[in-house]
Amino acid sequence: MTGSRVIALGHYQPAKVLTNADLAELVDTNDEWIRSRVGIRTRHVAGPDETVDEMAAQAAGKALAGAGLTPADIDLVLVATSTAIDRSPNMAARVAAKLGMGSPAVMDINVVCSGFTHALATADHAIRAGSATRALVIGSDKMTEITDWTDRTTCVLTGDGAGAAVVEACAEGEEPGIGPVLWGSVPEMGHAVRIEGTPPVFAQEGQSVYRWTTGQLPALARKVCERAGITPEDLAAVVLHQANLRIIEPLAQRIGAVNAVVARDVVDSGNTSAGSIPMALSKLVERGEIPTGAPVLLFGFGGNLSYAGQVIRCP
Repeated sequence: MTGSRVIALGHYQPAKVLTNADLAELVDTNDEWIRSRVGIRTRHVAGPDETVDEMAAQAAGKALAGAGLTPADIDLVLVATSTAIDRSPNMAARVAAKLGMGSPAVMDINVVCSGFTHALATADHAIRAGSATRALVIGSDKMTEITDWTDRTTCVLTGDGAGAAVVEACAEGEEPGIGPVLWGSVPEMGHAVRIEGTPPVFAQEGQSVYRWTTGQLPALARKVCERAGITPEDLAAVVLHQANLRIIEPLAQRIGAVNAVVARDVVDSGNTSAGSIPMALSKLVERGEIPTGAPVLLFGFGGNLSYAGQVIRCP
């Protein structure tokens, strides 16, 4: 068994931008109300042709190019999403077909907002077990398609987008670039975040989610660092699920990552669910804000009141 590492990242966002002023024409809200409560000023909205798998394929293609690999080099595709309307072919199979891959294993993972960190751990485990050598791990969600545009408490949150990572086995004797995962859930509170009905609609109990995240997650995130053999002070960056700036900022502070860059992509992208962590990380790396090899905490949380986190080394 050997460890794995992230070697490249990529992201994709639709061109259409929805501002807070645009939202004020749809529901009873305004820019000040939105910024003061969730910290978001814009979000990207996918068009009819920008499906979950199309956004995923775009992000994956960029990650492959950054890794200097071809689709034929990949033997496992994992797509984290909770907004795929069609059930089969799944999103991973559709991405593989769009990219012209050979015969990779293809799986979708639905753990809502913590889907990407669950999928990243799954890829790491598969590589450690010898069932895969290189994996594409993608988070992609079209949240605006399941948004209730009459509910001002949720419609101000959502955006669309995708992020992808290429993960490969470490060389013999090389230190693993993906640390042990800490994951779990609070099943009895699963109703706090819902995507239900026909057609499916996103709803949440905002105060319950806020109390749970700010109260319980700092200790869990510190435990992730402990499993990776580092302290929060060692972190170069913290990339939390981009749910709400009023959750992200106090969480990062309570974790104790005093020297870390904190991802705040939610301000410009909104809550993109499983797409949020890889997209935010990809942008930080693209801008050169994290040194290569530096430790980065990834921590997803949300639907099912599920959570998953690990420390990775920046590609």
